[in-house]
Amino acid sequence: MSLSYRWVIVAAGAVMTCVALGAMFSLAIFLEPMALDTNWSRAGISSAMTLNFLVMGVGGFAWGAIYDRFGARIVVMTGAALLGLALVLASRTNSLLVFQATYGVLVGLAASAFFTPMIALTTAWFDTNRSLAVSLVSAGMGVAPMTISPFARWLISAYDWRIAMFDIGIMAWVLLLPAALLVRQPPEPAAAAASEPVAAGAGMSVRRALLSPQFIVLALTFFACCAAHSGPIFHMVSYAMLCGIAPMAAVSIYSVEGLAGLGGRLLYGVLADRLGVKPVLIAGLAIQSVVIAAYLAVSELGQFYTLAVIFGATYGGVMPLYAVLAREYFGQRILGTVFGAATMLSSIGMAFGPLAGGMVFDAYANYSWLFIGSALVGLGAVAVAIAFPPLPRRELQAA
Repeated sequence: MSLSYRWVIVAAGAVMTCVALGAMFSLAIFLEPMALDTNWSRAGISSAMTLNFLVMGVGGFAWGAIYDRFGARIVVMTGAALLGLALVLASRTNSLLVFQATYGVLVGLAASAFFTPMIALTTAWFDTNRSLAVSLVSAGMGVAPMTISPFARWLISAYDWRIAMFDIGIMAWVLLLPAALLVRQPPEPAAAAASEPVAAGAGMSVRRALLSPQFIVLALTFFACCAAHSGPIFHMVSYAMLCGIAPMAAVSIYSVEGLAGLGGRLLYGVLADRLGVKPVLIAGLAIQSVVIAAYLAVSELGQFYTLAVIFGATYGGVMPLYAVLAREYFGQRILGTVFGAATMLSSIGMAFGPLAGGMVFDAYANYSWLFIGSALVGLGAVAVAIAFPPLPRRELQAA
């Protein structure tokens, strides 16, 4: 199989992350209309997203282990079938508890079937420009707010939230199942190139890898990074509306973040390939914490747009770099399991934000403490990232 097929893998991965993560994160768009229609509390609805992240963490670890044993296609095919089913079922429920179970558990399990396996598969296909390739796959997450979120808002305005969620479930089947059929494992030369630098933990067992200093620092940084930005991301639309921004304009802020995240993934991926992953990651984490705190001072649409560009580019840009670090620390053989475990910790971090934001709003009728706490957690991520052990030295490659 031609190595040019690796760009098909990148494109398929980008589509999958866009649809799967976009469908999951669209709960932020459903939050207010659902609360008004059902009289469910924002904290109760938001807790479905918290469950999403918790289940996504466990699922990412399990799907990563299955990927290491059986490859990516069976994983993403299963995830595609389950995601559409979960959204259709969630759209029909009249109970908050049942909604939390269907949307929170099933959507989280389905969404976790795409990110870790497709990122791990992409690192296997690419010997050079690996950071850029991984960033392009995860760029689907950046495209989602520009596509899935406005589509959800339009459907809600034209019909209601139930029809909107049902239609997005059908769309998930239509787009994801064909994309999953394009997934292939790389040919052996690409998977084991002679010029590939040997990772320090390439010969480790899974148990040793998960107890190593490299993994502990990687996982803790990933956890704190996601705990910092998850609340501001999820509650951004509601926060903007609270500041007097019209609903569709508030959704457009979310879309601007996504567009900036797409550009940020490309920028940070190129910088990481040229300057090294660690310094680029640390700089991005520092910028993220400052921007989160700056949201306390905004109230106008133009100000929201300005911060959305910086915030989206930063959190979008740093997210793919964890996979590249995992690949360089531990090699390809156990990457699915190791990165799945790191993703599990990051998902637990992501789980705090939506629920915390909902609880803050229900208690104080504003989001100030959410942004203050998130900024402080972001600074903690910077402090942990500084402790990253040295990466394996790369062998010089011919131009």
